Amino acid sequence: MELLNPLSDPQFDTVAIAYGTVQTSAPWPAGPEGVLVWSTTDCYVRVGSGAATIADCPIPAHTPIPFKVPVKGVPWTVSVVQIATAGNLYCKPINAA
Repeated sequence: MELLNPLSDPQFDTVAIAYGTVQTSAPWPAGPEGVLVWSTTDCYVRVGSGAATIADCPIPAHTPIPFKVPVKGVPWTVSVVQIATAGNLYCKPINAA
């Protein structure tokens, strides 16, 4: 298992997104290699740009999942939509250790 390095710069603080219908984070600046996400309910997540749909990656509740930021050098977002129940998604930008 690879160790992760959470970014301590204030511009990369953990963000909470309350969701039911599609919700998208504010853009983060370029820099991080990835983002660690975890949710309170099962949901679909998209990292990069655009709105999450049921075609995106499903993640189970209470399970931290690291995603690569797909395009380096540009701002990026995290988008989420519920599978069955509304919840909260938490996002923390990271780099590989």
